Amino acid sequence: QVQLVESGGGLEQAGGSLRLSCTVSGLTFGNYDAAWFRQVPGKEREALSYINYSGSQQVYTDSVKGRFTIYRDKAQNTLYLQMNSLKPEDTAMYYCAAILDGGNWRQGEYRYWGQGTQVTVSS
Repeated sequence: QVQLVESGGGLEQAGGSLRLSCTVSGLTFGNYDAAWFRQVPGKEREALSYINYSGSQQVYTDSVKGRFTIYRDKAQNTLYLQMNSLKPEDTAMYYCAAILDGGNWRQGEYRYWGQGTQVTVSS
């Protein structure tokens, strides 16, 4: 059974940092690609970042480029999103996803999703 469990969200001041974790079980490290998304109630889900199977490719949406970093740890089989220079507009529920079944990384279908972790950035 595949499970993705996010953690690390919370309340942070603008300009601060948070690191989100997505612990993956049921998938072998290096055999899956993964991504981070976020969603604000009433708005469309926003794709933030993607990392390929080997970890050699990372891509970001413009709104987080230069502030967020996606990476993964083999020993922990965990995906991370390091978020720096946080802004109030980063406030959202953050989700990790794994295995892009088709389409591009922003709009394609992912096979597995986590339950989300809330990030709130105060001004």
